[in-house]
Amino acid sequence: MAFSVTSSPAAIRSSSLSSSFDQLPRAAQFSAFQALDRSHLPSAAANFSRRRCSAVRQLNAAEPKRNDSIVPSAATLSPPEVVEKLEEEDYEKLAEELTNASPLQIMDKALEKFGNDIAIAFSGAEDVALIEYAHLTGRPFRVFSLDTGRLNPETYKFFDQVEKRYNIRIEYTFPEAEEVQSLVRTKGLFSFYEDGHQECCRVRKVKPLRRALKGLRAWITGQRKDQSPGTRSEVPVVQVDPVFEGLEGGVGSLVKWNPVANVKGNDVWNFLRAMDVPVNTLHAQGYISIGCEPCTRPVLPGQHEREGRWWWEDAKAKECGLHKGNIKDENSTAEANGSTPVVADLFVTKNVVDLTRVGIENLLKLKDRKEAWIVVMYAPWCQFCQGMEASYVELADKLEGSGVRVGKFRADGDEKEFAQKELGLGSFPTVVLFPKHSSRPIKYPSEKRDADSLMAFVNALQ
Repeated sequence: MAFSVTSSPAAIRSSSLSSSFDQLPRAAQFSAFQALDRSHLPSAAANFSRRRCSAVRQLNAAEPKRNDSIVPSAATLSPPEVVEKLEEEDYEKLAEELTNASPLQIMDKALEKFGNDIAIAFSGAEDVALIEYAHLTGRPFRVFSLDTGRLNPETYKFFDQVEKRYNIRIEYTFPEAEEVQSLVRTKGLFSFYEDGHQECCRVRKVKPLRRALKGLRAWITGQRKDQSPGTRSEVPVVQVDPVFEGLEGGVGSLVKWNPVANVKGNDVWNFLRAMDVPVNTLHAQGYISIGCEPCTRPVLPGQHEREGRWWWEDAKAKECGLHKGNIKDENSTAEANGSTPVVADLFVTKNVVDLTRVGIENLLKLKDRKEAWIVVMYAPWCQFCQGMEASYVELADKLEGSGVRVGKFRADGDEKEFAQKELGLGSFPTVVLFPKHSSRPIKYPSEKRDADSLMAFVNALQ
């Protein structure tokens, strides 16, 4: 595993970019990117930055002996005198101060503060924007990536393209061969389709990340609040990492920066186009969120980007564990008295019948039904269920009086195991049809959840 850093591009001087950013409207900031002018920085900050830069190792420098306890990182190769502990800072307060800052300003702050002890986590997707922001600051920066061994060929080609454009060497981190071998020999190459992706992700992604971060004092991610409203809606722009440990070890030893946390996905893409930044060719094929090849697929127009990841699991499971500390659990919003706020139910209309488990069991027992039933298995907290509410209600209105009944069955909590076993529940929402003269339900196979597509499914099986 090779370690290196960028060469330091010359800083392009401008007339006080910071003040110009403050005066620009938020949307306009994406069309005004240029390298930051840091001539206004205090001398102490400038001296600190120079001390950090002096620790950058040349690409042809001799590699040290490997420490068996962790995978060594470029940050660990720095002389002891340049890894002095910084003055403690209130990162919650800093996050509030940077709430309205642009991603470029946040990136510059992160690189200024941590120098060679911080690195950008790059997945090979639209988070290439982070590398462009870092390049625009004019500061040296480092990039690392987790090579799980199961990425798309297009992603590997994209890595090479990025290295050449920015004149960098990405610091690839790999899973332990023995752990991968044990997993595959014991459970096969595609066990995650049967028992969930968490075990595979833990071996191929989470553990390698943990080792890599042990060589850093801070890292930079491409998390955005709108990537997964159900789990990432409270991501701050900077925080003390609540899960992983850094170079000094222990709780609070690692800082996590999320420069695009408050940026919409469309704005990230506007920035990439404006700066003519190369992107993964998979995006042109309908991929938005890109991970390992077996666990990633294109999404349809109107679908959320995370629906292309681990599509066989429910919406709450669409995280691999790298950002566990930012996942918002529906039970974490309990009121001060310990009660959990009630989530509003879905599909509440006179034409949708609210079925209990007994009702579902009765439908399963009937071998000669007089009426067909279409039933959605859902969870009120699920954003994808919420997204299809209007189309399902529209379907119910269209089927009124047609001889096809429309129902709903809340299948989370205690009912989930039953729904998985008896109805083939995969992820929320799952739609099944109980045809007339048939004992078993038929699962709707498509991800298209508009009323016309659902109607075509009903008509085809009547």
